Amino acid sequence: MDNENSRNTITFAVVAMLMLLAYNLFVLQPAEKKRAADLAHQKLVATQQAALPTAAAPHAVTRAEALAQSPRVKVAGPALFGSISLKGARIDDLYLAQYPVSLAKGAPKVELFRPEGVPQAYFAEFGWAGAAGAPNSATVWTQTGGDVLSPGHPVVLTYDNGQGLVFTRTIALDDQFMFTLTDQVANRGPAPVTLAAYGSVQHQGKPALTPNILIHEGGVGALGEKHELRLQAFKDWKEKGDTTIQDSGGWVGLTDKYWLAAVIPDQGEAVKGGFRLSTVNGIDVYEANFVGQPRVIPPGGGAVETRRLFAGAKRVQLLQAYQRDLSIPNLDNAVDWGNLWFITRPVFWLLSTFEGLTGNWGVAILLMTLVVKIALFPLAKRGFDSASKMKKLQPKLEEIRKRNEKDPAKAQQETMALYQVEKVNPMAGCLPILVQIPILYALSKVLWVSSEMRQAPFFGWIHDLSARDDSSFVNLFGLIPWDPGSTPLIGGILGGFLHIGVWPLLYGFTQWLSTSMNPPASSDPSQKIVYQLMPVMFTVMMAQTPSGLLIYWAWSGALTIVQQYVIMHRAGADNPIDGAIARLTGARTKAVRKAA
Repeated sequence: MDNENSRNTITFAVVAMLMLLAYNLFVLQPAEKKRAADLAHQKLVATQQAALPTAAAPHAVTRAEALAQSPRVKVAGPALFGSISLKGARIDDLYLAQYPVSLAKGAPKVELFRPEGVPQAYFAEFGWAGAAGAPNSATVWTQTGGDVLSPGHPVVLTYDNGQGLVFTRTIALDDQFMFTLTDQVANRGPAPVTLAAYGSVQHQGKPALTPNILIHEGGVGALGEKHELRLQAFKDWKEKGDTTIQDSGGWVGLTDKYWLAAVIPDQGEAVKGGFRLSTVNGIDVYEANFVGQPRVIPPGGGAVETRRLFAGAKRVQLLQAYQRDLSIPNLDNAVDWGNLWFITRPVFWLLSTFEGLTGNWGVAILLMTLVVKIALFPLAKRGFDSASKMKKLQPKLEEIRKRNEKDPAKAQQETMALYQVEKVNPMAGCLPILVQIPILYALSKVLWVSSEMRQAPFFGWIHDLSARDDSSFVNLFGLIPWDPGSTPLIGGILGGFLHIGVWPLLYGFTQWLSTSMNPPASSDPSQKIVYQLMPVMFTVMMAQTPSGLLIYWAWSGALTIVQQYVIMHRAGADNPIDGAIARLTGARTKAVRKAA
């Protein structure tokens, strides 16, 4: 039984290491390369000194040229800045004022929307469909009120089609990411007209995706009778085809890892919403849209329609505030909580609560880890008690193995009898680990997808908890004035397994010490070597994970060691800490005697 458990332990360890290896090769390293590529691209966009690639479409132009093709209304909010095109009244030029693309000094802000004509164009459009003469994407509106769109200062646009229809659009912006558009239509013609309001957000060309299969990027919305969450990933869009769902209210949009653009109808209006894929000039256009019910406007009559656009960071508390104050259903589900949302959400709530008290997400991780350890202490105590008894039983177990070396069945029978007499469960130590797996997943998910964690600092050299620890033992953690990444060959290697910083080493040390305090996995020398090398191998592979995750693991390991030591010390079981203390005490005693 013991040999079987040992083999299972080694098998589990090998499988886990292979999974981490695959994760590093196919997720973390591509993500690091994508981050570097995105940074270079954003710098290019910000400086606007070079033309963008023209291969995507025959009409591709630079961003500056695209902006110059239409008169514009300036947008200047504390959270958003850019402009609105009077051609089509499109919201197509937006930057996130509070989010730089990197932590480098003077880094440009994240670009959310970009105008049509530029590769990877991305914009929102609202209008009326159904009647001849209704404004479309080619219509040039007239600015009749307001100079700059900012919180408390809306702008007014008008369009007279010359056939009796006059359209007036008032656009307001709050101090965050919500636009409110109030459209008025006046029918001054001799005949009734039928119009249906619509809203659309479009991305022209398939965007570069985050290389992580656990992150949803694509269409997202709350549609249907119960406003169920609807997802349509960019990578699966062509296979799934178009989606249209009848609804009352709700919302629909496009999302990536951190940012969301969503069009939101009047919540009391019946609409059809969904996702559509079309091809324009050889470019795939990914669109999320809604269309309201047709309404008949008699001569001399009019209609008023209110719609909204969310364009910004998926900050949970902000989404929840909009959801509550504007009655927008399930808006906070735009954050990709994953299939284990019932664990991920409480983990985020706990972290955000501690961050609100301390002002630091890293400290929040430490406090959350402490809460988890306290909550799991009863299970951990059972496991540590069992481990302590197992360690004290090692001489007897070794004696059983030697006595029944040629009769494994009898050795297993005597081993199980000894466990029963001593009331030891050799599998009890696995319970705390198994319970922590979903918590670990939830924390990983929060670090991957929450905009709150993006570029969130800890202390010292950790400036982004969602990124890896950038310190490296190769240059003695900065003591040598040399950046290993500046050398192409070495930098490429450091991008993988040799990039081991302080927090990965702290994590590895806690893993090694905790492993050393457990009873031997097997008497087989080769299995002992593998068991002892596991902390080293896990350190190398975990070095590429977000630093926030390593802080959790290292701190959790330290707390585990304290718990193990107290329980094993009280049980009288041998452990490395007592052994080290005894050696230090003995050395000091000898030194004192020698000095005397």
